[in-house]
Amino acid sequence: MKGLYFQQSSTDEEITFVFQEKEDLPVTEDNFVKLQVKACALSQINTKLLAEMKMKKDLFPVGREIAGIVLDVGSKVSFFQPDDEVVGILPLDSEDPGLCEVVRVHEHYLVHKPEKVTWTEAAGSIRDGVRAYTALHYLSHLSHGKSVLIMDGASAFGTIAIQLAHHRGAKVISTACSLEDKQCLERFRPPIARVIDVSNGKVHVAESCLEETGGLGVDIVLDAGVRLYSKDDEPAVNLQLLPHKHDIITLLGVGGHWVTTEENLQLDPPDSHCLFLKGATLAFLNDEVWNLSNVQQGKYLCILKDVMEKLSTGVFRPQLDEPIPLYEAKVSMEAVQKNQGRKKQVVQF
Repeated sequence: MKGLYFQQSSTDEEITFVFQEKEDLPVTEDNFVKLQVKACALSQINTKLLAEMKMKKDLFPVGREIAGIVLDVGSKVSFFQPDDEVVGILPLDSEDPGLCEVVRVHEHYLVHKPEKVTWTEAAGSIRDGVRAYTALHYLSHLSHGKSVLIMDGASAFGTIAIQLAHHRGAKVISTACSLEDKQCLERFRPPIARVIDVSNGKVHVAESCLEETGGLGVDIVLDAGVRLYSKDDEPAVNLQLLPHKHDIITLLGVGGHWVTTEENLQLDPPDSHCLFLKGATLAFLNDEVWNLSNVQQGKYLCILKDVMEKLSTGVFRPQLDEPIPLYEAKVSMEAVQKNQGRKKQVVQF
């Protein structure tokens, strides 16, 4: 039985993906579940976070968003039994790669998969669903009638966030990084209030948002990264399309919430003072926040269940690429790690 792993170079700058033979799993014990994997979604690996958590290994398992069938359960498992269809996210310290035919996982990282939901839909939506809930429900307290700016709304995560915001009765504004993305966003139903095309670099995001909200500013901003410096100091093309931090502060309304994915965000005293005058808040969206806090396990399971429920009722419609076989996972992971491609990649077994 083979599984996909990755190795880091001595400089920690590059990683290499390799298939490795994996030993048969031991007898399932205590609260662990043995799972036959039917689908596994691919996401970027945060090597910096692994280093900060002191998780040094020769080989790291790859693939964490899984859906599959329960083969066996430990003596203390209370939520599942053999033949149950489940979905979940493997923890950071998992010894097993999701990109493997059989894995062993603690029952508290899994929930039941609804019958109407396919394997690929379940695995391809679970992580982005958790991120969207964390950003819009727990960090910014989204409610009916709020205005929300979702950056890069045509991304796999952006589409889920837009659908959750619409479901909660919010007015959604989104940015598009290309003509194709703009056309994709304009097809949303219910329609997005305004699609801001930033692909040519000439449209001012702050002005567009203030115009759309009658000068009041938006209640919630969910960014996809921000520029910390001027364009001359950040010549990379991917940074040119990102809004400057001053733009976001400008377009944020009184009492607004800014949820950022920029882990190294730097605010100068004038920036902080402007946020203070607006009574605004700043929150950081950490993908692994639930994984790093065991005391919040109950809330985490509620989120997983709600994501699956909304997927089964059609509230969430994930943006998935065509499923790929396991033998193509290595090449696909290399592309995902380089942030290539827009749709979510899912390996189907």
